[in-house]
Amino acid sequence: MVDHEDLVFKALADPTRRLLLDRLFEHDGMTLGDLEAEVPELTRFGVMKHLGVLEQAGLVVTRKQGRHKHHYLNPVPIRLIYERWIDKYRDRRAAALLDLKDHVEARP
Repeated sequence: MVDHEDLVFKALADPTRRLLLDRLFEHDGMTLGDLEAEVPELTRFGVMKHLGVLEQAGLVVTRKQGRHKHHYLNPVPIRLIYERWIDKYRDRRAAALLDLKDHVEARP
């Protein structure tokens, strides 16, 4: 059995899928044709395959309106990943160390 969290990480691991999510963040409700135009190096089938992975992970949901299927970003799985893997590590000590690292690395 595959853990849902694993599906989200798998979906986010690919740069093309991250690009599609970014485009849906900017303009939710895009059709397949709209998304296809965002990655002209891929075929329609390639875009559909990426959208399938995103849908399986729950990152994209679709709604059919007439003849068109619109794709919408679902940020909930990303938020759950954030709370599980990132938020708990963002304490004041870690933030202070990151600030110090940035300060030291910025020096000429």
